[in-house]
Amino acid sequence: MPTQAAQLVRIGAAHFPPYTVRPESGADTGLLPQLVAALNNLQSDYRFVLVPTSIPRRFGDFKQGRVDMAIFENPDWGWRDIPHTSVDMGLEDAEIFVAQRLPQRQQSYFSELAGKRLALFSGYHYEFAHFNADPKYLATHHNATLTYSHDSNLLMVLRGRADVALVTRSYLSDYFLRNEKVANELLVSERVDQIYHHYAILRPTAPISGEAFGRLLQGLRDNGQMLKIFDPYKIAVVPVTGN
Repeated sequence: MPTQAAQLVRIGAAHFPPYTVRPESGADTGLLPQLVAALNNLQSDYRFVLVPTSIPRRFGDFKQGRVDMAIFENPDWGWRDIPHTSVDMGLEDAEIFVAQRLPQRQQSYFSELAGKRLALFSGYHYEFAHFNADPKYLATHHNATLTYSHDSNLLMVLRGRADVALVTRSYLSDYFLRNEKVANELLVSERVDQIYHHYAILRPTAPISGEAFGRLLQGLRDNGQMLKIFDPYKIAVVPVTGN
């Protein structure tokens, strides 16, 4: 019997390290390509492919049908007014504060952000800023410099050009592996700006349903692939809740 051709499912890939790293330049590093490979190896009904997009452009690409799905998302990050189905991925990361380590500086340094120069990632929705990602608002109300590089933001802190950078725990874990010498120069907050509970956001007409995608993710949990991909980056594989 002839086998039915696999349904093509296009996943938007926006630069969001360490999840997705510079997809527009054809880079296949990051956790999203690993997840896609694991999904494709698991079954043959669907073929998942990456479509490069960007943090600001991803909403338009989703609405226009250029992509079927956005991954490592949260409905609070600008998706509320866009028709979609969300699927709990059972993955948790955190956004944390980082400052230069100085002799008298303690955790209390992070309790008040007013008056501090912040280094933020452009396009990100931060809880302390009430999820308002508008660059003008962040610059005016939070004395923020916005870049498209966590490395740049951490360097600004190390060089005294910013007081506090916000980075994902997963990215900082990877950064310290690549830059062991600077680990002792940075003070990492116990305070968390937000817990990232990751969801997949699917178009209502996507070739795969939310239920079917949830089953595939469960398959990767069962065979150990989720833990293998995400645990090295301190991204917690947690129980899935109802969507």
